[in-house]
Amino acid sequence: MMSLMVHLKTVAHLRGKGDRIAKVTFRGLPFFSRVAENCEEVANFNETFRWPIASRLDGNEMLEIQVYNYSKVFSNRLVGTFSMVLQKVAEEGHLELTDTLIDDNNTSIKTSVTIEIRYQSMDGTVGVWSDGEFLDVPDDRDGMFAFETDSLLSGQSHGSGTSPGRSLQGSIPTFRKAGKGVFSAMKLGKIKSSRDDHRKSDEPAVLDMEDLDRRAMRLAGAMDPDTISLASVTAVTTNVSNKRSKPDIKMEPSSGRPVDYQISITVIEARQLIGLNMDPVVCVEIGDDKKYTSMKESTNCPYYNEYFVFDFHVPPDVMFDKIIKLSVIHSKNLLRSGTLVGTFKMDVGTVYSQPEHQFYHKWAIMSDPDDITAGCKGYIKCDIAVVGKGDNIKTPHKANETDEDDIEGNLLLPEGIPAERQWARFYVRIYRAEGLPKMNTSIMANVKKAFIGENRDLVDPYVQVQFAGQKGKTSVQKSSYEPIWNEQVIFTELFPPLCKRMKVQIRDSDKVNDVAIGTHFIDLRKISNDGDKGFLPTLGPAWANMYGSTRQYTLMDEHQDLNEGLGEGVSFRSRLLLSIAVEILDTTSPEIISSTDVQIENVSNISESATGKMDEFFLFGAFLEATMIDRKIGDKAISFEITIGNYGNQIDGVSKPSSTKKKKKDGDNEEEENELIQNSSEDEADEDGDLVSVSTTPLMKPVITDRNYFHLPYFEKKPCVYIKSWWQDQRRRLYNSNMMDKIADKLEEGLNDVQEIIKTEKAFPERRLRGVLEELSVGCSRFVTLANKDVNQAGRTKLDRERLKSCMREMDSMAQQTRQIRTQVKKNTVKEKVKLVQNFLQKLRFLADEPQHSIPDVFVWMMSNNKRIAYARVPSKDILYSIVDEETGKDCGKVKAVFLKLPGKKGFGHAGWTVQAKLELYLWLGLNKQRKDFLKGLPNGFEEVKAINTGPVLQSIPPVSLVYDMKQVFQLRAHMYQARSLFAADSSGLSDPFARVFFSTHSQVTEVLSETLCPTWDQLLVFDNVELFGEASELRDDPPIIVVEIYDQDTVGKAEFIGRTFAKPTIKMCDEHYGPPRFPPQLEYYQVYRGNCTAGELLAAFELLQIPFDEESIRRALIAVHNFAVPQIKVGQGGRADLPPLEGPTDSEHGPILPVPLGIRPVLSRYRIEVLFWGLRDLKRINLAQVDRPRVDIECAGRGVQSVLIQNYKKNPNFSTLVKWFEVDLPENELLHPPLNIRVVDCRAFGRYILVGSHAVTSLRRFIYSTPDKTSNNWATAGDILVNVDADPSIRKMDTVVKLDATEEESDKDKKKKKKKKKGGVEEEDETDERMLDWWSKYFASIETLKETLRAQEAAQAEAEEREDLEIAAEAGDFKPDDLLLKGSKTKEKNKEKKGFKDKKKGPTADGTEKKPVKAKVDELLVYNKELESEYGNFEDWLHTFNLYRGKAGDDDEHALDDDRIVGRFKGSLCMYKLPLSEEITREAGFDPNMGMFQSIPHNDPINVLVRVYVVRATDLHPADINGKADPYVVIKLGKTEVKDKENYISKQLNPVFGKSFDIEATFPMESMLTVSVYDWDLVGTDDLIGETKIDLENRFYSKYRATCGISSNYSVHGYNVWRDPLKPTQILAKLCKDGKTDAPQYGPGGKVKVANRIFTGATEIEDENGLKKQTEEHLALTVLNHWEEIPRVGCKLVPEHVETRPLLNVDKPGIEQGRIEMWVDMFSMDMPAPGPAIEISPRKPKRYELRVIIWNTDEVILEDDDYFTGEKSSDIFVRGWLKGQQEDKQDTDVHYHSLTGEGNFNWRFVYPFDYLMAEEKIVISKKESMFSWDETEYKIPPRLTLQVWDADHFSADDFLGAIELDLNRFPRGAKTAKQCSLNMIRNEHELPTISIFKQKRVKGWWPFVARDENDEMELTGKVEAELHLVTAEEAEKSPVGLGRNEPDPLEKPNRPDTTFLWFLSPLKAIRYLICNRYKWLIIKIVLAMLLLIMLGLFLYSMPGYLVKKLLGA
Repeated sequence: MMSLMVHLKTVAHLRGKGDRIAKVTFRGLPFFSRVAENCEEVANFNETFRWPIASRLDGNEMLEIQVYNYSKVFSNRLVGTFSMVLQKVAEEGHLELTDTLIDDNNTSIKTSVTIEIRYQSMDGTVGVWSDGEFLDVPDDRDGMFAFETDSLLSGQSHGSGTSPGRSLQGSIPTFRKAGKGVFSAMKLGKIKSSRDDHRKSDEPAVLDMEDLDRRAMRLAGAMDPDTISLASVTAVTTNVSNKRSKPDIKMEPSSGRPVDYQISITVIEARQLIGLNMDPVVCVEIGDDKKYTSMKESTNCPYYNEYFVFDFHVPPDVMFDKIIKLSVIHSKNLLRSGTLVGTFKMDVGTVYSQPEHQFYHKWAIMSDPDDITAGCKGYIKCDIAVVGKGDNIKTPHKANETDEDDIEGNLLLPEGIPAERQWARFYVRIYRAEGLPKMNTSIMANVKKAFIGENRDLVDPYVQVQFAGQKGKTSVQKSSYEPIWNEQVIFTELFPPLCKRMKVQIRDSDKVNDVAIGTHFIDLRKISNDGDKGFLPTLGPAWANMYGSTRQYTLMDEHQDLNEGLGEGVSFRSRLLLSIAVEILDTTSPEIISSTDVQIENVSNISESATGKMDEFFLFGAFLEATMIDRKIGDKAISFEITIGNYGNQIDGVSKPSSTKKKKKDGDNEEEENELIQNSSEDEADEDGDLVSVSTTPLMKPVITDRNYFHLPYFEKKPCVYIKSWWQDQRRRLYNSNMMDKIADKLEEGLNDVQEIIKTEKAFPERRLRGVLEELSVGCSRFVTLANKDVNQAGRTKLDRERLKSCMREMDSMAQQTRQIRTQVKKNTVKEKVKLVQNFLQKLRFLADEPQHSIPDVFVWMMSNNKRIAYARVPSKDILYSIVDEETGKDCGKVKAVFLKLPGKKGFGHAGWTVQAKLELYLWLGLNKQRKDFLKGLPNGFEEVKAINTGPVLQSIPPVSLVYDMKQVFQLRAHMYQARSLFAADSSGLSDPFARVFFSTHSQVTEVLSETLCPTWDQLLVFDNVELFGEASELRDDPPIIVVEIYDQDTVGKAEFIGRTFAKPTIKMCDEHYGPPRFPPQLEYYQVYRGNCTAGELLAAFELLQIPFDEESIRRALIAVHNFAVPQIKVGQGGRADLPPLEGPTDSEHGPILPVPLGIRPVLSRYRIEVLFWGLRDLKRINLAQVDRPRVDIECAGRGVQSVLIQNYKKNPNFSTLVKWFEVDLPENELLHPPLNIRVVDCRAFGRYILVGSHAVTSLRRFIYSTPDKTSNNWATAGDILVNVDADPSIRKMDTVVKLDATEEESDKDKKKKKKKKKGGVEEEDETDERMLDWWSKYFASIETLKETLRAQEAAQAEAEEREDLEIAAEAGDFKPDDLLLKGSKTKEKNKEKKGFKDKKKGPTADGTEKKPVKAKVDELLVYNKELESEYGNFEDWLHTFNLYRGKAGDDDEHALDDDRIVGRFKGSLCMYKLPLSEEITREAGFDPNMGMFQSIPHNDPINVLVRVYVVRATDLHPADINGKADPYVVIKLGKTEVKDKENYISKQLNPVFGKSFDIEATFPMESMLTVSVYDWDLVGTDDLIGETKIDLENRFYSKYRATCGISSNYSVHGYNVWRDPLKPTQILAKLCKDGKTDAPQYGPGGKVKVANRIFTGATEIEDENGLKKQTEEHLALTVLNHWEEIPRVGCKLVPEHVETRPLLNVDKPGIEQGRIEMWVDMFSMDMPAPGPAIEISPRKPKRYELRVIIWNTDEVILEDDDYFTGEKSSDIFVRGWLKGQQEDKQDTDVHYHSLTGEGNFNWRFVYPFDYLMAEEKIVISKKESMFSWDETEYKIPPRLTLQVWDADHFSADDFLGAIELDLNRFPRGAKTAKQCSLNMIRNEHELPTISIFKQKRVKGWWPFVARDENDEMELTGKVEAELHLVTAEEAEKSPVGLGRNEPDPLEKPNRPDTTFLWFLSPLKAIRYLICNRYKWLIIKIVLAMLLLIMLGLFLYSMPGYLVKKLLGA
């Protein structure tokens, strides 16, 4: 490692006594020594400073030492400076010396310094020294290791001796560049050596050699080939020079535009609701929309299954901030609002950021907002999905869901959020604001002034904070532009909150309506970190800058939306000082406030310095060019204004109290001024004090460039602006952010390159990716070292510190992972690694976004007529200067092309795409004291012109304009070859495109090519005498950009904009040779953008050639330069001769158009393109007339072919001649192939042709014919191959091994044994009865399989990801390999928990295995959860469908999707190949030369087909009625036939089961598009379309995948799985072999069949209806068909028996699914034998059952009542029970009065008849929803028996004591005795074995009753002994029973004890009982007490008389 060490020993001969400090600077990096205290003459420092350096020490680098008098209070005063050139050190490596210092005036002073310097170079050539020589090397002591951010005009360390006009490039950057190679080489060496041995095996050995060469190159400091950038699609290539920065190509702000969203929420059920006997309703609220479910009576676990849909049309930001609120309300009805039980809140953004944008079957935790101490109030199970336009949501398959009882594992929370969320307080402190705009008209102000007599500020601000659906407001500060609030808004919310953003808004309070002044969003993810070392959300105190509309006040502000935070603000509005803190609450503490209402409190003021030290910033801007000014503005004089905050804003800027403010600020800064005066020469301080800002350029009239644009004639005189402004110095934040941004930019560019290499199939993408990763890891490590030296500067907040820590951690781990991935990049893994690295890019962008603002953004406005026209916003961090290269903003001190756009909504759509003006702008922003370098980045060769009024021209006043005296002349050649896939701008669906090329102030246009979307201009545009100002060498590295705009020429009116792209030319200076590798330039693709959307690609090349001067003009120029006159350089005659020659126009027809020269245009070869013309479909009317005689024209590269005319489109839309061909010259490089255009024209009478529609095939690659490879395995002819076929297809599932074993064992054993196994009813009963099975059994079994497969795939995927993460972590060295196993297993478990795989972990008791430990053998079909065609490539195996477009392409805002432009479809295909073709193909047997490559294609004559459509069911339909439901029915259209199934509509269902089949006869090709629609039935009015799906039957019919009738997995001749196809498997197989020209199948003995050279085995006998077995070959044939893809050459997967799931779409809501429909289609040709009857799929009828429940006894029921007389506890018990959802069939026992022990005897029978669907495990109820309903609605609810125990009261309502709910499919077995019955039967339900009444039929036992107490704990409130008996309806008829204790089969009366009588019926008995039994002693005691009292009374009564007698002696 190279380093420079400086040992600072002493400083002597100092004057006076005091504290001294020294500062040592090398390469711009300063170190401070410690403070030497109280030294007089000599200061002993004795300290060593060490700089690790990455590049060799250069002899003319400087070391600088400055000595200061140190002061704690004032700033340090410079004593003197010592600088030395390090030449001697570089040569010898060691130097000791003592020398004197010099003061500011460069005179030497007495004071001297003694130092020792050592330099160690890498190769050790310079004096080697041992580590022991410097022992006390200091490390980063107390952050003294500082960056120059404080005080001091940084000394002349790097400007040394260069004039400001022409600077050498700063020494630091150049060194860094050189050093990088060396660094990387060292690292490379280390990594490679250890790993290469075993990693290299897959790459050829040659690479080693290359590697060595590369390493050598690197050591030489050269760039590694990996890291060299390619010009990519978006590329404006990054070059080494630093003078220009990349322009942004996407123009349009996309945030503020409204989009369609649909939020669908299914509320399935609620569980464990807290409260007794409640009637819950769930309210779903999104924003202001509320919807309610129906009310369920007296239940704590209501089942709803109701579906709600909310539609929105708002901007994304608004959508994602909306809050979804689910609340449970108890007993809400028309009259009362009900009481809130609990709520759950989450913002829409959280749902949208979930995978698939949805939560599926998750449980939301309810909490009570009014009582935060309460804990969980219950759970709601729901699905929430948010669909934006164009999102497609994969819904998990909705089948008979076994309820996921596991609530904890499926909580409705994003991943990584703990289940137990705690309550927290969010404190948002609002201190003060400044710089508010006027919010009232001046007229009002004058009126006020007249009345009040004083001038007031015209704004009454207050702050409103919105968070998690709540709002808090501060007080209103009347009339103040600088209000001070000092208040805090407190929110109480669960933490972590499920709402991502907090919205802080300053509003103006107004009598009429309050308006927003500015809005600031705070993203909580950016101000907190949830990692192990994370931190709670914290922010500030920091200033938040707010942007919005322009500041002048108008009554109706057209840009008011901007102030609400929608869209990009176009002007600074104000800044607000705020802070945020979060405190987690301890809800157990007693003094906590339990409500969550927003509170407002006052807080104390904070000190001025809390947000950082005020400092003076200097902003400089130079306008080098202003072109492309829109012609609307071009006729008036124009000026540009630059503003930062309110500084520089002259029209509507600083509000009135600025004068006072200025004074205050100047006060703050007095010390700084002093310090400036002390350390700088007098004059500079003077002028600096009153430097007046110049923020606008002088007015200037534009000059015309061409018809559309003007430009300003700046030429050699470039206007400048400069502004001084005061801000808190928080540059550190921006620096860190800049470093990360730069790493991210570099990474993004590298990734674009890699993708470009992959796309263009160039060699070695993996090398480039390795280079990118190398850059990334170096960048990250570099960040860590730089950010580490962060200074403890004033105003650092907690967030600054925490963020720095977490960024460093992230970057550090990123660096490690990157190194790790770099070693794994191989040719075959490039793509997946690119995906991984893209995550890094997102993370970097996220980290780089700094949540705490400091300096506001800079706005550039174009002003005309004192009005603001167009603007550009430049983030201040991008132009911020730092002395450390990496920290500087990416556009600081660089020339950037800036495009101005219209403000606000004006900038949407067309207006937003046309450029208002293009500026070449140079900006520099930095501290005023660092400003000496502010001109450094400008192109060299200029003189500064100062403002006139400054007196003597002082060095440091910034210039008002720059005059360039260096000028280069160039010729630009733009080779415009072609464009493709352009935007269709005309109503014909085509465009008439031409391109306009802009360069500097010149523009030229290509010719217009009419009616094409893929113009090949093949034109060279030559721009002569392009003058560029600046030095030649710099221009070579950094030419200005070229803008290419493509327009559509219209006959009338202005040409319409299509799109724009940027390019950089390749440059040749006059001394360079025109030849390889750079010349001639290559054609490249440039992406064309229209707004943010792509609008095509341009294939072009650009070169810029310098025109040499002749001798004479150079001599003149030299004289002129020395006399400081501006030269007028003319180009001499001889100048142009040196340029490469231009070829003249080659063909006369084009006139004077130059073609692209030969070296640049692509090399062509001869191709033949064959076209298969099949037919045209669905042509729409053109100009109201039907298309009758269409023809198709095919054109490619100027050649083409026409189809024959279709004589009568209505009768037969197919072509009579199928194949035609044409030959054409195409480029060898496939990527440059021009598109092929398909056009359909209609031939009308009198020879008129009308364009119907067109289609451009952009890529011909998929149609290139490649000769079949004879050697490949499919052709293998050697030997026969035995194909392994699973014996039992029903086990072919991805299933757990246990199950498989079970199945096999069982099949071996006898059935008797199986019956014996019936313990506890867990196992299945007998083999599933064949007669019981129907098509639905098959369907449900298949859905189970589908779910299992999906689950297994998910698990596998999760595991793979997990493994990859672990590998990366392990190799990055995060933990030792032996932890791997541990960690692996843990993470796997975690994963399972997350993904709800608990059922797998539960082992043998999981419900899956309980219910079916052995899957019954049901034949299955395949359920596709998408359309069938998406599985089989749209069935375009040989017949392709091309959509024909017509009409203008829509842009997003017009909501015109391309579907609206489709006017028909062309069916056919293409095949292209190079000529000549090898002869083998044409020689094959049966080769028909007329058909070319399209051999063996069926004929396209009309054919009659029977189409049989099966519609199974629809799911998640969009509600069509007001009640949130729909009444759906199916409509099927094919050609003219329409089948409406209206009378069979299904009432009020969003998940209807149709179960129907429809037969339609059709004739292909006329009727080939099948439409299946679902309509909503309405009693009144027309029925509404819910959604429809279209299926192209023709492609299916002709496809080789044989999609006519799915092939089932087993062949049977009867039963539910009967064979549907009229052809038997043997016949199908024979036909396939014949068509494929393969030998017929040979059936051998022993169940074998041979096809081609594959042998299959299978069963050979079959049972008929009567159970007789017959021999058959069908099974064998079917086995082959199921494995047809394994047959060589002709094999492909045949479509199996299936059900497909198709999305339903509605034209009115484009792009958003309206539900899905499950269906399939069979097609049978009519000339074949007729197919059998359609299979029966009508929905299963529910079976009638009767459940008889006998309540025998209760025990230990809690006692509720107190007796009036006796006060003893008792209860009057009765039991209530019901089965169906809502108590409508509730039954009560009689009352057991006055139970004293909680025992009750009933012997009472409940009888519940019900209809039950076995397969779905649901009870079916039909009932009218309300009295107004037209018809009954069918509900399906889970079978749950509810039993409740009550206490009867005579006069008040009965008291609810407890309840139990038994799910009849799985409930715990009852206890044998009351003693064994406990709460655990409910608590540990999951662990206990469960039983199903449908299998057991009869169960008796004790079950517990439970209720919840105040603390929400379950408590046992009684036990019931009950008997459940299930009988079928038939059995019930045979043996009827009575209700209660009635006949028939009556139960005996219960034997109840005496005490249960009522006292008023037999009072004597009761009294005797009371007296004798209970209260005997009490009565005796009372009698005794009474006697005593009487005696005492008598005594007191007689006492006075007796006393008197005694006293008087009477």
